[in-house]
Amino acid sequence: MEIKPGKLLENINTPEDLKKLDRSQLTQLSDELRNYIIDSVSVYGGHFASSLGVVELTVALHYVFNTPDDQLVWDVGHQAYGHKILTGRREQFYTNRVYKGISGFPKRSESEYDAFGVGHSSTSISAALGMAVASAIKDETDRQHIAVIGDGAMTGGLAFEAMNHAGVADSNLLIILNDNNMSIDPNVGALKDYLTDITTSQTYNKLKDEAWKILGKLNKLGGPNAQELASKFENSVKSFLLRQSNLFESLNLRYFGPVDGHDVDHLVSILNDMKNIKGPKLLHCITTKGKGFEPAEKEQTKWHATGSFDKVTGAIHKKVSTEPKPPKYQDVFGHTLVELAKSNEKIVGVTPAMPSGSSMNIMMEAMPERAFDVGIAEQHAVTFSAGLATQGLIPFCNIYSTFMQRAFDQVIHDVAIQNLPVNFCLDRAGFAGADGPTHHGAYDLAYMRCIPNMIIAAPLNEAELRDMMFTAQLSREKSAFTIRYPRGEGVMPDWRTPMKAMEIGKGELLVEGKDIAVLTIGHVGNFAVEASKELAEAGISAAVFNMRFVKPLDEKLLHTVFANFKNIITIEDGTIVGGFGSAVVEFMAEHSYKAQVKRLGIPDLVIEHGTQHELQHQCGFDQQGIVDTAKKMLFIGEKETV
Repeated sequence: MEIKPGKLLENINTPEDLKKLDRSQLTQLSDELRNYIIDSVSVYGGHFASSLGVVELTVALHYVFNTPDDQLVWDVGHQAYGHKILTGRREQFYTNRVYKGISGFPKRSESEYDAFGVGHSSTSISAALGMAVASAIKDETDRQHIAVIGDGAMTGGLAFEAMNHAGVADSNLLIILNDNNMSIDPNVGALKDYLTDITTSQTYNKLKDEAWKILGKLNKLGGPNAQELASKFENSVKSFLLRQSNLFESLNLRYFGPVDGHDVDHLVSILNDMKNIKGPKLLHCITTKGKGFEPAEKEQTKWHATGSFDKVTGAIHKKVSTEPKPPKYQDVFGHTLVELAKSNEKIVGVTPAMPSGSSMNIMMEAMPERAFDVGIAEQHAVTFSAGLATQGLIPFCNIYSTFMQRAFDQVIHDVAIQNLPVNFCLDRAGFAGADGPTHHGAYDLAYMRCIPNMIIAAPLNEAELRDMMFTAQLSREKSAFTIRYPRGEGVMPDWRTPMKAMEIGKGELLVEGKDIAVLTIGHVGNFAVEASKELAEAGISAAVFNMRFVKPLDEKLLHTVFANFKNIITIEDGTIVGGFGSAVVEFMAEHSYKAQVKRLGIPDLVIEHGTQHELQHQCGFDQQGIVDTAKKMLFIGEKETV
């Protein structure tokens, strides 16, 4: 379906085209850009509400600054659709997040206007500061460096570390705080309350405007002390009215705002003025997530990212099926956690700003005093969980696999070294789909496997997830417990099975066979079962083993496998470098077995975005890839794996 741009937008292919417009036309352009985003996402899906909230800011930034020479860094990148459309990718925008299409996030290899690749939060200030310092070293004093960061991302420790450095670096850095009181879910924590105090203080905002008028007059008077006097007066007004020092100015960042982030004309004026102010500074913009689309304004979490929808009624298109559907793994986790917590008062839940994404919101609603959203702060989530564990509580810390990478040191230093029984539930393990390489959970098996005092498991289906969670909450003196599971649906419509304890480190034989052994971990074992049926039709008898645990491995079962099979395939939805297959090969070498072993999984490459099935097929560990690999190993047919 062709998405037609408005009369102004159809002639904007680069920011240079944008600059040809009269300033009075920017409001119309903003409206056209917002409508284009709505039209496109309603058909093709994608991140939605965040991009609608920064339309005017996006237009103003590219109108005022000389991008790409001026470096513009978008934090996370959820809000960058308008930026992409204005920087030469409008005609390709229909391929956004589609296999082999453009990325849903800024990406350096995609466009010179994407100054920094993003996908994880809180990185923008550090990156932009690095660019600013580099420009100073190269004597490029006229270059501007802008970091656009949401108030949710400000809760990430990396953002504070960067601001702390920026305050003494004296570099030409502009931080734009996009304050909409949301990340994916509503923001939490003291910073949110602090920003709310600033934005809702009528006295502050009224006197701030008066102060700016006075400052303008003082600056016009000139004189050696005029600028210093103006700065002192401005700071005094801020501190007195808020009855506290300004957080940002205490870090030596000049603070301006709050301003209306939807007044494009005023934003242009302010940004033009701020270009001439040297040193680190912060502009506080108040925006509305989902601005211009009423359903998204009312239900901002629901509309953070969406599939296709009716742009008139706001009804999200859903596939209609009369067959009972399996649940999402995340929902099995959420409901099971509540079941366990009802029978075990020591259980608590922790998530870093992903209550709806991880389904921790189910426990937060049922037991609000025992479930904690700590904000975008994965490192804190892990160490906070460790602290809970020292006092005899049983924390279930739910973090997306890709975001757990940010807390690797805390897992080692604060959990494993101290033998604390923290239960890590890693959602979105394996391919994340359209979110692409920044969100793929490709590495958790490898990076968790090298840590002492760590149990690592992955369920074949919903029943095993429940049993693993039941096992994890049982009293243990030592060891953390990691359970990883993929994005999306499982395989069991009737999933509320009675829970039972598992024997840790115990696998099982799923399908008997004699020609080749297929060892699997996690949900991909279902692919292997189906592949064994197809292989049987081709005369190949494939045994399928569900290993369940990567650490400890079921060594007794592996001895049986290597004693009876000379052709072995390992399958995992994670990197094959250091992952499950590597563990099996290490076992083989340690015990002097000889066999032909083929490891299937995510190769040592950055895999781009697409549907989960497309990417699994590309990497050769879907059903067809398993069949092709088995035939090739047994010299049957010539078909290569993809």
